[in-house]
Amino acid sequence: MSDAKVTGVVHLIEETKTFGNKGFRKRLVVLEQDKGSFTNYVPIEFTRDSCDNVDEMNVGDEVEIAYRLNGRRWQKDEQSEVKFFLNAEALSFQIKGNGAPAGSQMSEKVTGNANDAFAEAGDDEAPF
Repeated sequence: MSDAKVTGVVHLIEETKTFGNKGFRKRLVVLEQDKGSFTNYVPIEFTRDSCDNVDEMNVGDEVEIAYRLNGRRWQKDEQSEVKFFLNAEALSFQIKGNGAPAGSQMSEKVTGNANDAFAEAGDDEAPF
């Protein structure tokens, strides 16, 4: 299966957040897409070491991000409601234009298994 890609203008870059005893890190980047009659906001998560790569982006940059969808089932205890979560985890990105200097393009590969993030955070400290 090939990875999906999304293109948009960087609307928001959050600070890196750390979760759990093992220090799982994630950083949210929100892309803005003009869809004519409305604006679409697409949140993409960068995890672990890829959080540092986001420093290369600036609000206003046009970027293309390759991502994979990750889903997770979560239930606090046997009596509580089961919830399902879906997130888009960045695999790589390329700066296409705007806020970046002319000729500047970057692509960084994210390594690791997305499910490792949940194991690192622990059951009571889900990273979302």
